[in-house]
Amino acid sequence: MPSEETARIVAELASRGYNADREAVTLLARAPDRDRAITRAVETAPDDALVLSAAAVRAALDDTPDPATDPPVSGGDHDPESGGTERASPVETKGSTGGREADDPTAGQNAVTDRPDAGTADTAPGEPTADSGVSGDRELSMADVSGDIQSTGTGEYGDFVSVFRDRYERLADRAAGRGTPGPGGAGADPSKGGGGALSGRVGAATGPAGAHGGLVRENTGGPSPCLVLADSKFADQARRTLHDEVIAVEGRISTDGPDDDGILFVDELHVPDVPHTHTPSTADRPVRAALVSDVHVGSQEFRADAWGRFADWLHTDAASDVEYLLVAGDMVEGVGVYPGQDEELDIVDIYDQYERFSEHLKNVPGDMEVVMIPGNHDAVRLAEPQPAFDEELRGIMSAHDATISANPSTVTVEGVSVLMYHGVSLDELIAELPAASYDRPAETMTYLLEKRHLAPQYGGQVRVAPEESDHLVIDEVPDIFHAGHVHKFGYTDHRGVLTVNSACWQSQTDFQASVNLDPDVAYAPIVDLQTLDLSYAQFV
Repeated sequence: MPSEETARIVAELASRGYNADREAVTLLARAPDRDRAITRAVETAPDDALVLSAAAVRAALDDTPDPATDPPVSGGDHDPESGGTERASPVETKGSTGGREADDPTAGQNAVTDRPDAGTADTAPGEPTADSGVSGDRELSMADVSGDIQSTGTGEYGDFVSVFRDRYERLADRAAGRGTPGPGGAGADPSKGGGGALSGRVGAATGPAGAHGGLVRENTGGPSPCLVLADSKFADQARRTLHDEVIAVEGRISTDGPDDDGILFVDELHVPDVPHTHTPSTADRPVRAALVSDVHVGSQEFRADAWGRFADWLHTDAASDVEYLLVAGDMVEGVGVYPGQDEELDIVDIYDQYERFSEHLKNVPGDMEVVMIPGNHDAVRLAEPQPAFDEELRGIMSAHDATISANPSTVTVEGVSVLMYHGVSLDELIAELPAASYDRPAETMTYLLEKRHLAPQYGGQVRVAPEESDHLVIDEVPDIFHAGHVHKFGYTDHRGVLTVNSACWQSQTDFQASVNLDPDVAYAPIVDLQTLDLSYAQFV
């Protein structure tokens, strides 16, 4: 709900001699007939009351017309059966942040005025529309979401050709940089000693490590071998090169004979990356957004108590300007995601998991705008891009009339573009790239910005569905890049793009312990959209 509507309700109540707590204002704002709701709340208020409570407003709303059309609103209380605030807090590991638990989460907003180079820091305390695939009240919505898809791939050979050709065509010019690829990607006569400027998809790569490293560049003209010398200034760049990403190289082409197509000795290696000249957009008013992911409702280790403290904090004055909640996937734990998961479930039915998640979402203030995308634990296909939830699940998660889109999607709030991606490809980057690490998730995310693709390597850990176009290409540079999946908290700045991994709301499971995953739990990164400064709190 736009903040000016809140101000109008407060002013109207004041003109009638009343104040109201924030939840009461939320309830009035979400009423189908706000003017009638305000009048009824004032008429039914106790004679000696000066402040309208949420309970008094609820009682008044019971008498207003068409209550069934009133969207779910914040209740502020927690279901004790789901853990609530009564559940004992297990001892948490501090993970990559090396921080301390927050004794007072309402005081835990530590402003970060300098956007650091590394993302680890000490912690402190309506109906969905079937045609568009994006749910939410678009007339009231301040968020503009793009990227949702209706899957068209059939798995035929032509689909794979189309998706790789589309990737190449959209990224080749960006990768070429100062190079000028000619027809077929070749910019020079491949005679001995000649120069070349070539762009293409990497068919194979062996980064230099004491010895020279080889690349095989492929494009519409066929494969071309390239060699990066170990002492080249681009040796480190070659180490970060993955199969199937799009690059451009410049250098000298050497041949051994007239029938030899030659090998290019690389002098320059370019990747699409974010331009050095990128300047992020910012909001024109003071407003903040909360970035969370990996809630994992349904797991025995879901931290309902921590989520409750987070929701309670959102109702305080300290969070009055936090108007957006962006959830980057894994709302629930899911079923059958990993071996032995059934022994670690608190809720065994997938639909019951989403019902419980919706109940927890209702504890968030009703005037917050919520945007959600799926993750690999959610009940959608595993192959990326993941289309948004089906209509049945959208109906279950109807709290706050949330906007639901695909993974990935770009949401623009207050003029600030936020690329939301769950982050499964981070596992592959960490396995493949020598500098990538689970302890530095945001820095690992910058490799995806560098390659301008969210799953650059095909056929590895990330399942990629062939579609008519490649929905995982990062066409437009975002102002904020938000991901999750790896259950670690971190943030950094990459050429003006605020890059945030928002950790999780699940304590370590037995399965995570078996793979040495030490999660960072209950972090809530909060971004000031007017300055792009990041603050955060931990609600353990």
